[in-house]
Amino acid sequence: MPTIDGQRVVADLRRLAKFGHYKTGVHRPTYSPVDVESRQWLADRMREAGLDPVIDGIGNVIGRHPTAGRRLLVGSHSETQPYGGWLDGALGVIYGLELARAFAADRDCAGLGIEVAAWADEEGHYGSYLGSRSYIGALGEDEIDKITGRDTGKPLRAALAEAGFTGHPRELVEPGRHIGYLEAHIEQGDTLDASGLRIGVVETIVGIRNFRIGFTGEQNHAGTTRMARRKDAGVAMVRLATAIHDRFPEIAGPRTVWTIGRMLLEPNAPSVVPGHAEMQLQFRDADRAYLDACEERLLTLVADADRAGPCRIEIEPIARSEPRPMDPGFQALIEAAAEEKAPGLHMRMPSAAGHDAAILAERMPAGMMFIPSLGGVSHHWSEDTKEDDIILGAQVFAQAAHRILKSTQVKS
Repeated sequence: MPTIDGQRVVADLRRLAKFGHYKTGVHRPTYSPVDVESRQWLADRMREAGLDPVIDGIGNVIGRHPTAGRRLLVGSHSETQPYGGWLDGALGVIYGLELARAFAADRDCAGLGIEVAAWADEEGHYGSYLGSRSYIGALGEDEIDKITGRDTGKPLRAALAEAGFTGHPRELVEPGRHIGYLEAHIEQGDTLDASGLRIGVVETIVGIRNFRIGFTGEQNHAGTTRMARRKDAGVAMVRLATAIHDRFPEIAGPRTVWTIGRMLLEPNAPSVVPGHAEMQLQFRDADRAYLDACEERLLTLVADADRAGPCRIEIEPIARSEPRPMDPGFQALIEAAAEEKAPGLHMRMPSAAGHDAAILAERMPAGMMFIPSLGGVSHHWSEDTKEDDIILGAQVFAQAAHRILKSTQVKS
């Protein structure tokens, strides 16, 4: 049975967190200099673990096992949200690295190989799941040509060139190479932490739908424009946001969530009536029926507001993913490993966040495992997890990977 060095796992996580260290968290945007430096560090660690690493043309770091007959792909992402946490994504990558070491050191694991991936841009600085989508062949060159940075406006091609990845071939999944994909992650919610549980076995990863809503009014002087004749795009935006908040609960499911995370005003000046406004709305659920109901309600609210005036309102879908169930066999084996290492302290649960595992599941069996997030905090520099939970999670994860490699057959 592969043996995990828990203190080495924590030390590697602490070292990776130094790339872009911010307060108790990390600021490591995709393709930034610290992100590129961290990817090279990861490649070097994979090489030391006996893997053949490559950084491909989209920035994925993939460590390939040179000889194993049965391989399990393990990983997550390594960039962070702006001023985010030190474990979001990094945990799954370092768990994968530790598994590669542990399996290589155990004679009973001869012929069983762990391959490790640090996917690029799961966090969407340029486009969500760029790395994993590229790996499964779902990211075309024409799409790469069109993508610009979410916060910088920089073309993706320019970012790749500055990172030194231009000219590198993009790695593609090799049919039959892997028996599946396994990902570990902090929960990012408070279900485990509040329940006193230590391991989550992910059943389904939520679907996510994102929309951009634009409001066109009339820019004018804030002092001389009478209230009765104003076409204030900012007011129209706030009114629609309030309608969404009030009306979505009527059709939402028990786990449906929705967020207006971005609002813009033009020209955004205190003495000017805004002539244009924009907001972005996303909603999530593991049940497609609730996603469809929310989309239908949103389109109705937009149409009603546009018809009522005085501003014109347009809506545009910008991204969507469907709910993705994890492989039932993998769920059972993760659960069995959790019961062995943490009896009675685990549960099955959905993932309310999106993950690369949902993308890889389109091409191979996939599973996910959660460990607790203190207070349910994530996407913030104060994100944290108890060290004991990090180490226990690594042990359960290794046990689960061993069970999967021993019990499942290669699927072409």
